[in-house]
Amino acid sequence: MRASVRRARLSAAPLAAALSAAVLLLGLTSSLADASTIEQPICDYTNVRTGAGTTYAIQATLMHTSKVTAVTTVTGGSYSTTSCTGSAITGNRWLRITAINGKSVSSLYGRTYLYGASYLFKAVVSATPTASPKASAPASAPAAPSTPPSTAPSGAPSAVPSAAPSAAPSSAPSAAPSAPPSAPPSVPPSAPPSQPPSPTPTPSPTPIPSSGPWETGPTTLGDVVELYGRGYGHGVGMSQYGAYGRAVAGQSASQIVGHYYPGTSIGTMASTTVRVQVLAGFSATASNPLRIYGRVGSWTIDGIGKTFPADAQVRMTPDGAAASGWHLTVIGADTTTLFSGAAPATAFYIRPASSTSLLQLYSKPTSYDRFRGNLRVIVTSAGTINVVNWVSMEQYLLGVVPVEMSSSWPAAALQAQALAARSYAAVRLHPGSGTFDVYDDTRSQVYFGQLGEKTNGTAAVNATAGQVVTYKGAIANTMYHSSDGGWTENNEDVYTSATGQITAGVVAYLRGSSDRMPDGSSYDKTSPFATWHTTIYTLAQIRSIFAADSRSNVGTLVALDLSRRGVSGRLISVTFIGSTGTIKTVSGSVFVAIFNANTPATDPAMRNTLFDLKPIP
Repeated sequence: MRASVRRARLSAAPLAAALSAAVLLLGLTSSLADASTIEQPICDYTNVRTGAGTTYAIQATLMHTSKVTAVTTVTGGSYSTTSCTGSAITGNRWLRITAINGKSVSSLYGRTYLYGASYLFKAVVSATPTASPKASAPASAPAAPSTPPSTAPSGAPSAVPSAAPSAAPSSAPSAAPSAPPSAPPSVPPSAPPSQPPSPTPTPSPTPIPSSGPWETGPTTLGDVVELYGRGYGHGVGMSQYGAYGRAVAGQSASQIVGHYYPGTSIGTMASTTVRVQVLAGFSATASNPLRIYGRVGSWTIDGIGKTFPADAQVRMTPDGAAASGWHLTVIGADTTTLFSGAAPATAFYIRPASSTSLLQLYSKPTSYDRFRGNLRVIVTSAGTINVVNWVSMEQYLLGVVPVEMSSSWPAAALQAQALAARSYAAVRLHPGSGTFDVYDDTRSQVYFGQLGEKTNGTAAVNATAGQVVTYKGAIANTMYHSSDGGWTENNEDVYTSATGQITAGVVAYLRGSSDRMPDGSSYDKTSPFATWHTTIYTLAQIRSIFAADSRSNVGTLVALDLSRRGVSGRLISVTFIGSTGTIKTVSGSVFVAIFNANTPATDPAMRNTLFDLKPIP
């Protein structure tokens, strides 16, 4: 742990009420207690301070299960608050505390005494100032892990994912594996998946990994704060860098898939069409028409009885005089006008004449604009244009697999990616409703069409042609992500409400488990984000970051409760504690989003919810 990072940690459970601001500080006078006593807070989130008054700094925040050793009471500053029982509490008597949970305050905080409002505590049992060893505080924090690799694995690309922690895979075909599809397991683009995974009864809990110890209650923030984390992405399902590590270790694609989706099998599916939205909300004008070219071979437009040659282009512009409201012009490569007239309808297909022909969606604002299959042009009720690529599943995957995972990686890893990508897409097909099944970006899986294809990616798709991951006969919702930090997570602990409430059903094959090698190192250790950390911030900066969002603004932030974690150690929720007792709780992902949104773009971002105030081994 960095010497500059100073924090106080307590062994305590989650928070509830704290002392409100007091009036003024009175002079201290001591009076002897009958004997040293062991006291317990009446309520959760009871503050103890550096002096006997609410103007003194909060040193720690205690839960009702905490125990303190009090050697005397003193008269100090007045306090007034409402306890968790609803009763009003006022007074000016303070406990002089020498130990918390069996640890002296001098060893914990370098102070001889701390002080707690006496009316917020109750005596437990008479004792000597030294409490029973059974009440000892958590073990000291483990040493920081070694520096993560600065380069990608041999044969792997040097680029790193560019997506946000909870976002989907990166957008460059040669980039390292990206973070996973961002949509929750049960939420497809425009309609429910045809074969959604059925929630199953909650299985026996998996022990939290030994990478702790995690705090068991609130942590008072020190003068400076640095956040440390492991992995990149939501942590549910397959880790792409973990798949790389397992493939290098000699595991097959089926073994890799079997680990990340326990209880599943490899099944088959019939050939099908995937509808990929490749352009949305395009505003065509006379000076900026929708433009589509036919490449490689000839092509046709439904409703227009002509075949157009390679490299001819169609231009589509608004035309109030046409029945469809739109005008089409087809221009040959030699600038000859081959057709000029009304668009056949507000939704029509452009079709290549052969399976080897391509269509170029010139109006798409990226260079990845060439597609196999058909393009369906759709005029929306808002007068804008959407374009959907109707393509076979296998051709779709040719433009997905080498984008989601570097084509230079081992064949077993690429085949595992093909199995996961095919199953992920298949679950989201709903041909009877909506106008498309999946997006071409991180909201589903990144799809670059024909220009994204790579030889090794094509080989992986062909080697697994028609194969899907199944659970009890249904296609599995194969979530995946970039790197898991050594442990994957249960789906319901990731896809929560904004306040961290568990809302998702348990999916039996999306269970968190260890992803460590026999020597204890993580299979994803070659990931650039196998371990990460933020910039060191002053306490004032941290307060400003979280005060900028109403969901986390508690006034003067004094402590964080980082105790509510999933089986992997990822934060299900984080509770903010203010100096006047204000408390707010957000999900782990909302915490990350607020932090990243309110820190300078040049600062290192938080990569996921597996983080702590100390390095995680």
